[in-house]
Amino acid sequence: MTNISEPKPAASNAASRRSQSTRRNEAPGLRRPQARNTQNAQRNYERYLALARAEALAGDRIAAENYFQHAEHYFRSMGETPN
Repeated sequence: MTNISEPKPAASNAASRRSQSTRRNEAPGLRRPQARNTQNAQRNYERYLALARAEALAGDRIAAENYFQHAEHYFRSMGETPN
């Protein structure tokens, strides 16, 4: 008779290997790389800003806010300098 409360070793080992492999690839104290191409960030910023304005004019405030938040992300990434 097997005890159901015991965890299966294969599942826990797989999860452990995944977390170890992701930690191994990360250097301590470094942030995830940001968009390095300012031109792409500028293009995406303008694109999402236009989409936000169109949705606002159409009366969909929720979609407009979503697009404004995307535009803000790209606006911030344009101001960051790559390390």
